[in-house]
Amino acid sequence: MDKKDRIVNLYLAMLLPGGLAAVGWAIVNFPVPKISVGLIAFSLVTVCFSSYLRIQLPRTKIHLTISDALVFLSLLLYGGEVAVLLAALETAVTSINFRRQGVTIKTKTIVINVLIAAFSILVTSAIVTAIFGPPISVIESGRSSQFVWLLGSMALTQFLTNSICVSAIVGIRSDKSIWKVWNEYCFNALVLYLSGAVMAGLCAKAINQINLFLLAGVIAFFAIVYFTYRRYLKDVTETSEKAERAERERAEQAERHVKELRHYIGKLEQSSEELTESHERLRHAAYHDALTGLPNRNHFIETIGELLRNCRQMSGFPFAVLFLDLNRFKTINDSIGHSRGDLLIRNVARRLIETVGERNTVGRFSGDEFAILVPDMANDRDVIELADRISEQLAMPFSLEDREVFTSACIGITFGSGEYDEAEDILRDADIAMYHAKDTNQNCVVFDQQMHDRAVNLMQLETDLRIAVERGEFELYYQPIVSLDSLSLAGFEALVRWKHPRKGMVSPVEFISVCESTGLIVPLTLAILEDSCRQACQWSTSHMADSLFISVNLSGRHFDHPDLVEQISSIIKGTGFDPTRLKLEITETAVMENAESAVEMLRKIKEIGIQLSIDDFGTGYSSLNYLHRFPIDTLKIDRSFINHIELGNENSEIVRTILYLAKALKLSVVAEGIENIRQLNQLQTLGCQYGQGYLFSRPLPAVEVDNLLAEGLDWRGLTAANTFNTAMQPALEEEIRLLS
Repeated sequence: MDKKDRIVNLYLAMLLPGGLAAVGWAIVNFPVPKISVGLIAFSLVTVCFSSYLRIQLPRTKIHLTISDALVFLSLLLYGGEVAVLLAALETAVTSINFRRQGVTIKTKTIVINVLIAAFSILVTSAIVTAIFGPPISVIESGRSSQFVWLLGSMALTQFLTNSICVSAIVGIRSDKSIWKVWNEYCFNALVLYLSGAVMAGLCAKAINQINLFLLAGVIAFFAIVYFTYRRYLKDVTETSEKAERAERERAEQAERHVKELRHYIGKLEQSSEELTESHERLRHAAYHDALTGLPNRNHFIETIGELLRNCRQMSGFPFAVLFLDLNRFKTINDSIGHSRGDLLIRNVARRLIETVGERNTVGRFSGDEFAILVPDMANDRDVIELADRISEQLAMPFSLEDREVFTSACIGITFGSGEYDEAEDILRDADIAMYHAKDTNQNCVVFDQQMHDRAVNLMQLETDLRIAVERGEFELYYQPIVSLDSLSLAGFEALVRWKHPRKGMVSPVEFISVCESTGLIVPLTLAILEDSCRQACQWSTSHMADSLFISVNLSGRHFDHPDLVEQISSIIKGTGFDPTRLKLEITETAVMENAESAVEMLRKIKEIGIQLSIDDFGTGYSSLNYLHRFPIDTLKIDRSFINHIELGNENSEIVRTILYLAKALKLSVVAEGIENIRQLNQLQTLGCQYGQGYLFSRPLPAVEVDNLLAEGLDWRGLTAANTFNTAMQPALEEEIRLLS
């Protein structure tokens, strides 16, 4: 219970004795002889119907009705006892009717209203009787002046008693002073009490004198006064309500406007903060790597540009840029997964920061590429020593969750000075130096102008190659492959040459690696394969060479192509070439990079009917398990083993082992690079089936091959040479027997 409720309860407790005393007094002293039909009818009208003709006091919940006049009339005609009971009953019935009509009125409020009504009438009756005596005697005496004073005293006493009590309870509930409530809300009700007293007095006179005209006049006067005042009061109430409603609407509108304005200002402030944060995030994202948080290429370009401007203004010192790329990162990423690969990158970044120190800046450009900016370079040697320290640190193992990973790095170094115009040029040269370090298998390389020239030439070569593929500037040469048993032609290896419009004939050594790196090797190989098959078909028709096979080299880059089998099948169908006469040569390294997928690809090619050959066998690393599973037909011994083959030396042992392995796997063997009779005789003795080399023929264009086929190729005359030491024959045969 709050303070206000406690005060109301206290007020009720104070009012309760007076109200109960008034009701008790009225009951005890009730004039029983005066009970009549008229009194009963009068009482019913007063209690049950007078409340419907009511007037609400402005800006309060207090209603004044015609019941005031009727209560005054009962006081004048029947005395205070009847008036007290009628006032209490009328107030109770009226309050209950209000509640039934939906007006919120508490039981405690009803009790207070009843007590106030009874108490105020008791006080009025007591004062009037004390001053004038019984009111009925004043009416019967006919003294008008005394009667007027009676009515005025009655109205004033009732007004003061009732308004003070009402003001007290309204003040308690509205937290206002009694005087302020009385002055604002109750003072205007004085006219109602005066009108009620006058009306009651006229009615009492009329009833006493039984003057119907006077009674009618009194009733008419009362009706006019009542309805006029009620209309006036209604107008005042409506005007007040309109004013209050308009003021309330303006206040609510202003409050809404203030709230909206505050909300809008808050949104603007929030948007401004978010915009600032977003700008900072965007700037950070634009100048930093997402994975490591290191500065990125944009950051380096901006920083290097500022250093270059300082160098040109003689206010800065030479600086250095180190460009770093991890070795075998793709292999590491593919083997341990990309999540661990990202973890490795973060660990590398952390180790680089610890190694280079706070004055130098570490950045990550993309993938496994990092850069280090040395802004205050003391001398070239310090930068090179820093690069060596970086190489040493990165060579140490990295612990990635449950395993250790090893890697290394190649570093390119560029020294920046005022000679450079753009920051991009410095990064470009550092990148060139880094790739030169990769090509030469060095830890770090300092850039020089020759590297740039080579890079420019390489780019020009790539451009020329693309144009050459489109224009068909390549020409096929064919080198005979000879059966070493009969020294007869067994087939050809198709070799490509580039007829450059300015440089003339360009060796494959100069452009094949570029084709591999750029992907041009795929269309080039398809063109070679199609031309070779078509040319072999032509030779079959013109020279009855249906038994000759064609060997075509297939690059590792093309071997991984998903459409390889479909492309080969399309060429076979388009040219009408017998697939059993086509032999594809694949390097040992290419098939061992991903042996499992290589097995599947080789099987698909084999299903077409094409023969398969492992080229440069012995130079790579082959697993005997996979070699056994590969569906291949031929091993091709690299020329490096043939060039220096001698009985009893290492190369001879390797060749003999390869031949023994091929025999065990039921594979044929081709030895390339045969240049003299001695090599031929040794290979024949070791049981090698096929060979090719300058001893038999250099690679020839198709026109010259046509002429040779027309003449009939035969190398049996080579056996007449006496360059072979026959004394070695028993020893060779014994070695072969032991191996068997």
